[in-house]
Amino acid sequence: MDASTSELDAWLAHIERLHSRPIDMSLERVRDVARRLDIDLKRSITFVVGGTNGKGSTCAFLDAILRAAGYRVGLYTSPHLLRFNERACIGGMAVDDSALIAQFEAVERARAGTELTYFEFTTLAILRLFAHNGLDAAVLEIGLGGRLDAVNIVDGDCAVLTTVDIDHVEYLGPTRDAIGYEKAHIFRASRPAIVSDPQPPNTVLEVATACGADLWLRGRDFALRAQQQQWDYLGRTLRRSGLPYPALRGASQLLNASAALAALEAVASRLPVSQQAVRTGLLTARLPGRFQVLPGRPTVIFDVAHNKQAAAELVCNLERQGFFPRTHAVFGMLRDKDVRAVASCVAPAIDVWHVGPTPGARGASAEALGALLREVAGNADVRTYPSVAAALAAAHEACGTDDRIVVFGSFLTVAEAMRASGMATSVT
Repeated sequence: MDASTSELDAWLAHIERLHSRPIDMSLERVRDVARRLDIDLKRSITFVVGGTNGKGSTCAFLDAILRAAGYRVGLYTSPHLLRFNERACIGGMAVDDSALIAQFEAVERARAGTELTYFEFTTLAILRLFAHNGLDAAVLEIGLGGRLDAVNIVDGDCAVLTTVDIDHVEYLGPTRDAIGYEKAHIFRASRPAIVSDPQPPNTVLEVATACGADLWLRGRDFALRAQQQQWDYLGRTLRRSGLPYPALRGASQLLNASAALAALEAVASRLPVSQQAVRTGLLTARLPGRFQVLPGRPTVIFDVAHNKQAAAELVCNLERQGFFPRTHAVFGMLRDKDVRAVASCVAPAIDVWHVGPTPGARGASAEALGALLREVAGNADVRTYPSVAAALAAAHEACGTDDRIVVFGSFLTVAEAMRASGMATSVT
């Protein structure tokens, strides 16, 4: 590990210790520090992207298409898989340690003793980094919810809400209506609000009406038409025909791509994008850990699915792959997630479970996960290991060349498997 990496790690460890709680749902402290930092993104066109699933893919499409059109783009996403630097990309490249450390130092000076969570502190640092880098556009992914998420201090020129489903119930509420209410607060008066959820909760529509947003609904204001080899985007005033299927795999990626195209249509007078840029962006967008299929045999798939909706999408994608004699799962989840719902959804698609513990205070033990799997999956073949790396090695040993391995359940699980597979440098 070189000196700069050590310094970045030391900063991140310091930031983690600043607040007594990892999540503090409020914006007053963040806004106060942002004012002292004089963060100004008004020179850029900003896209704020929220939702339960599909946020990362939609951000990846926006970033790739805009860069293909020749724009200088900043992309902020979370969480990261292998390196913190993945959270902040400019021009398609993760920023280096020194650029992040300079912004951490600025936030540390400006906070003047104010307690900030890890996410709040690092969000402020990355927003300030983007404000000082002459961007044409900034694509910002909401971390948790929307209304009280630190990214929501930014008044986006365009908001995108992907799907709304049950997750983070301890912070957002137990129903789609409650969660939709929180997520829809990224909308702004008179500005486009793109909603790609096919059946958004009523609260999403109510918030949009109350704040006076320019609401774009899938099926009413924009749509997609899939064909065998290509697809069409149909917008309010713009049609894009003969588009290639995206490089990102998965049954929902056309929906995510259409949401990105609706957002671009909504700001087309300020950020025009050619048909060729759209085609190039669709074909070059990358997002590790989202039904990512590695080359070689046996087939190995990485997917960060960790809630019921994402698990159902994973099963659909596995079914679309065709026949494999056996499917081995390498599995680990956080214990505050709905493990039972995820396991019940995926169980019919799995022949052998290789279960490892998930690290961190919220992590579930392999033994606890294994016991639950044996309960919900009946006579399933469930094997537990001291680590995800050991579980992955055992899956490879038990696997035939024509079988497949799917690694899923958490960003942490996929990250450990990536490191064990020799992918420890970067995923950007």
